[in-house]
Parts: sequence; C-alpha cells; structure tokens
Amino acid sequence: MTVRVLTGVTPSGTLHLGNYVGAIRPAIQKSRAEGTESFYFLSDYHALIKTSDPDRVEKSRIQIAATWLACGLDPKRVHFYCQSDLPETVELNWILNCVTSKGLMNRAHAYKAKVEANEAAGEDPDNNVTMGLFCYPILMAADILIFKANFIPVGRDQIQHIEMCRDIATRFNQMYGNGEEIFPLPEALVDEDTAILPGLDGRKMSKSYDNVIPLFEGGEKALREAIMKIVTDSKLPGEPKDPDSTSLTALYDAFASHEERNEFRKKLQEGLGWGEAKEIVFQKINSEIGPMRERYEAYMQEPEKVEAILREGVERIRPMARALVDQCRNAVGLRTFKPLQEKKAAAKAKKSKASLKQYREKDGLFYFKLVNGQGKTLLTAGGLPSGKEVGAHLQSFKTSGLGALKDIFCQLDAEATETEVQSALDELTQE
Repeated sequence: MTVRVLTGVTPSGTLHLGNYVGAIRPAIQKSRAEGTESFYFLSDYHALIKTSDPDRVEKSRIQIAATWLACGLDPKRVHFYCQSDLPETVELNWILNCVTSKGLMNRAHAYKAKVEANEAAGEDPDNNVTMGLFCYPILMAADILIFKANFIPVGRDQIQHIEMCRDIATRFNQMYGNGEEIFPLPEALVDEDTAILPGLDGRKMSKSYDNVIPLFEGGEKALREAIMKIVTDSKLPGEPKDPDSTSLTALYDAFASHEERNEFRKKLQEGLGWGEAKEIVFQKINSEIGPMRERYEAYMQEPEKVEAILREGVERIRPMARALVDQCRNAVGLRTFKPLQEKKAAAKAKKSKASLKQYREKDGLFYFKLVNGQGKTLLTAGGLPSGKEVGAHLQSFKTSGLGALKDIFCQLDAEATETEVQSALDELTQE
C-alpha cells in the first residue's frame, strides 16, 4: 500500500545547517523509501504572513528550491512544486474556510501568542493581526487535504495544526460526505530521533537567536568563519577537555560515523587544541556540504532551470488537485446543471419503483399492500393483530411470493394479475 507524505517549506529566509540536519537530509532519505509517494512544496503563500518584503520572498523562493535540489531531492521521483503555482489550493482553502469555526482558529498557538503579547503591551488584542495569520491553519489544511496526504512530518510545535486539519476534514466529511470519507484524516509524523543542532552559542540553532551556521550562503569561507566562532572554554592545547562542554562535538556527531565520533572525543580528552578541533569539524562538515554547494551555486546561476522543474512538478500533479476540488465543489452544491437534471431524473425514477406499504386499519388489525411503479395497488394482505406478525409475512412474501400468504387474508385487485405481482416483487428484490 502506497502512503502519501507531504512536506512544505516556507521561503521567508535562507536555510542554515540546522535545517539541513534536522529536516532536509532526513526528508530526502525518506523520499527514497519504497511504498511512499512524497510531496515537497515551497509554501510561498505562507511566506506572505511572515514578511512583507517582496524582494526577500523572491530571493528566498529560488534559494530554498535550489537548496533542496542541490541536497539530492529527485524531482523525477517526488512531486516538487510551488504552492502559488497551484490555484486549486486557494479554491479549496475558501471552501474549507466556509466550514471552519472561528472558535477553532481562536485556539491557534500563533494567534494566541500574538494576542497575549499585545495585551501585555497594553495594546488592542488584535493589533497587527492579519487574516493571513489568523487563518494560517486553514491554508495549511488545504495544502494537506488537496492531495489526501496520510503523513505530515512536523516538529512538536506544529502538531496542533495537524489536529486542526483533522477537525476541519472531519467536519467537512460530516456535512457533505453523505456517508463517504472525502478527506482521509492525516497524521502528524514526529521523528523523535531528529537531530537538533546547537548554534554558535550552544543553544538550539535558530535565526531568532542569531546563532546560525549558514548552509550554502557565503560559500566555504562563511562556513569556516562561523565554525571558528563557536564558543569554547579557555583550556589550552595539551589540557584535557570535556567533549560535552562545547557544541563542536554535537556538530561533528551530526556528520561523522560512530568510530569518528569516538575518536574525536578521545582526542579532546587527550588535550586536542580548540583551534585544531574546529578545523576538524569544518573539514568533516565541508566534505559533505561542499559538493552540494557547487550544485547549489550552479542552480542559482540558472534560476529558469529551477523554475522549469517546479512548473513541471505542478503540472504533473494538478489533475489530482483538480479532481479533488471538483469532488468538493460537487459535494457542496457547486455543480453543473446537467448533473442536477440527472439527479431529478434519478429521483423520479426512484419514485416510480414498486413498493410495499404496511399500515393499520380502523378495525385495529395490521395489513400491507403491494403498489406498482404507477401507484396502482396490486394486492392487499394481512388482517393480523400485530405489526410484528405482518412484518414476518411481508418478508416471506418478498422472498417466496404469493405462496407465503396462503394462511392469511390476501386479496388481489380486480384488475391485477399474479404476473404483475411477481414482476413488482422482482423489482423490489433487485434494489
């Protein structure tokens, strides 16, 4: 059974070494697994929530697309596309907006954090809160549901958005599914073994802390300079050092084999100088990143090539998205007139079928009658003291015909024939 895994990356800045180790590298490795259909996209509509600088958005889109390709993402094996190139996502987003309660959006972490910050500053709770920020989880749900994705790799801070997506999908299924599950419920995929890389100061590598090590930007020189800035203690060469006292060790571990890790720790304990240790870490990281950097720079020199790859990716999957949106349009009533006419014809045809009707007469006894598609009563039977008894004879009549009624009152209409009765019964049993 093939499962669908979907990952979106917001182009609101450049990627760093922590992004590569924690997200890009493991995602690309998993994309090669058998039985997995992978979707990777640039969530550039989401970027508009985070930044209002168009030049930054434009630059980040090409940088991040080139990064994924340079790191080994195979656009022939996976679906690689740009969110803004798939208008069906926006169409589905509006349909989902119309079934999502404001109360659900009120509970979104990002919105609540913004409101709390405003209140703490003595400002209006919704100051600088855009509808993009407020409705962010609905657009994320559209990204996921449009391809009926099964698993969404996320960090723990994003689990709530997947839960909201499930709530939205469930509500849509209940309102419009008519017994059918239009949207399967996606699951958050949290990798407990995902490496969290420390930054220059030992804290989690994050742009918020201004402690990141660039992945490709600035080339080899920027990578070396960043590693040389990593905080260490003041112990001199020759003095034993604690391998766990610096983020150098964790950085090295993310790129080294088990044997190399043990050897590095041993050398530090034996007095390896910090300068030499940083050089070892740089060489190890650069040996993996260097060839990718060359590919990245080549892609950056040919942005039209990257755009062509993204366009080819979206055109390949657009029929899938269109089919899903058309299914949703039909479900909510945005149908063409022809299906409406066919529905009326089907309803009329349904009304013209034969039927069995059970009822109680004024004498207190229970009866049933067989009526053909034209409304003509073919047979009346019953005259029994309980509806249960009539029901039992009615079932026998449906399976065995007139012979099942020989022991109770049974009267054919003056103009009805046994052939008509049997024909009506056959029509009933074929439903």
